[in-house]
Amino acid sequence: MNKSQRVQFILDTLEQHYPETPIPLNHTDAYTLLVSVLLSAQCTDERVNQITPHLFAKANNPADMLKLSVEEIQDIIRPCGLSPMKSKGIYGLSKMIMELHNGEVPASFEALEAMPGVGHKTASVVMSQAFGVPAFPVDTHIHRLAYRWRLSAAKSVEETERDLKRLIPKDRWNKAHLQIIFMGREFCPARGHIPEKCPVCAVIGCREKSK
Repeated sequence: MNKSQRVQFILDTLEQHYPETPIPLNHTDAYTLLVSVLLSAQCTDERVNQITPHLFAKANNPADMLKLSVEEIQDIIRPCGLSPMKSKGIYGLSKMIMELHNGEVPASFEALEAMPGVGHKTASVVMSQAFGVPAFPVDTHIHRLAYRWRLSAAKSVEETERDLKRLIPKDRWNKAHLQIIFMGREFCPARGHIPEKCPVCAVIGCREKSK
């Protein structure tokens, strides 16, 4: 099986197992998604989904968020970890949205990445999931699976993103990145991985030394 055949097999397998790709982070609009993705850094989606109802009950838009102090935000989001940095990011991006973007989350990579606490991966999630713009957010999990499935031998998530964008059709990016995450969680975890039980690894083989 050459690389193009392997890519097609992986895409077919992902589609077979995950024809629907619900967004793991609970949200109601682009702003609540942006805040949720920021909170998910080094934190599980499940934990974020437990915390955001408390935060969004007080402020589910940038204008209301600015009525809270950074300290108040920090107290609410503390269980997500990195709360000092994340609370400043949430307050700062809310201020930018109000002052520079008329209270609306901008549908622009450049504008999103200019906000505090918002890196390329976070911007990519918002662009793809809130605005439907083709993007391929690569976190450490997708980076690991791309290496394990021999799609990329890149050392960084930025290089892995470039490799996956070359290999996977653009119209599949938004769905495929979620499908890969779901497959990794269910069948191809970082620890306790059993290749024979993974629908991908059982057929194509895998690099045993995962990143």
